[in-house]
Parts: sequence; C-alpha cells; structure tokens
Amino acid sequence: MLDGEEKPKLFLHICCVGCGVAITKELKGGYQLTLYFYNPNIFPEKEYNRRLMEARRIASELGLDLITEDYDHKSWLKLVRGHEKDPERGERCRICYKDRLKQTAVKAKELGFDSFTTTLTVSPHKDAKAIIMLGNELAGKYSLKFLDQDFKKQDGFKKACELSKELGLYRQDYCGCEFSFSESRKQKTESRS
Repeated sequence: MLDGEEKPKLFLHICCVGCGVAITKELKGGYQLTLYFYNPNIFPEKEYNRRLMEARRIASELGLDLITEDYDHKSWLKLVRGHEKDPERGERCRICYKDRLKQTAVKAKELGFDSFTTTLTVSPHKDAKAIIMLGNELAGKYSLKFLDQDFKKQDGFKKACELSKELGLYRQDYCGCEFSFSESRKQKTESRS
C-alpha cells in the first residue's frame, strides 16, 4: 500500500472475541475494519450478553465500530430443527455457519462494503473448508469479495489464546449453542471417568 492510499474496507463477523481478537488486531493493519456481532446460536442469553460485552470492550480498545443485531435464538432454533442430534462439525454446524455468513454478506452489501470475512475459521473445532466454501458462494451471490483465510493456520488459534489471556478476555469452553454445550459437558465427564 502506497503512502496516502486508503486501506480497503472489510466487514468482519466475530463470534467470540477470545478467538477473534488476534485476527482483529492483525487485519486492522491492512484494512479499515468494522466488526459485526451476529450470533443467534449462542445460548443461553446470559452467555450471549457476556460475549457481546467482550466484543464491545475490544472494539472500543481498538477504536473500531461494532455493529450488532438483536438476539433471536428462537429463529435460530427453527433453522436447525431436525438437526439437534447432529455431531459437532456436522450439518447443524453448516446450517449455522451459512446463517451467520449470509447475514454478514447481506449487512456488508447494505452498508456499502465490498469485502467480508469471519473469525470462525480460527477455531480448531470449526470446519474451515466448509466456512470458506460458504463464504465464497455468498460473496458471488451478493457481488462481494470474501477474504477466504483459514485463520487457525500459522498458529492462529495459539496466538488467539495467548492474546486473549494477556488481555484478560473471557474464553468460553463450548462453541455457543445448547447442543455444543451438552457435547462439551459430555466429553468432560467422559474424560474424568
């Protein structure tokens, strides 16, 4: 980028700031970022509010705008109906990725962005290939660009954990929905046995 050249604008979907803070700091160097918090999958509402509070804190500390949507978990439950027993990284998760990425693309288009991405790929618990494929499909549909990066590569997840610890950020121990919460608790119980 040449001196005086304006940074490109990027609309960044964030789920949990514990995973997303390192990506946000990295991308801020090359883009004019606006953060977007759309996560109707998160359950319970107390957990949603806790993650939103952390997103607001980091946005403020980094001098970034944060756009949020209303919490509508009931609509999300309707979307995944019939997939409640799917394994983690299964079809329910792909439906969830698509919902959040589609809403991000729609909002990016509405606000005049030409590019969007998500912090979802930083987690080793998420299917980055599926997320990137969906992001690219939606980019084509909405005439946008998708920054198709697997952020967990090059120790991305490790860096995210280290930075969130350094900043004293809340780190949850499950993806977000009640189904991933139950799976997480089941795995913890089994590992203690």
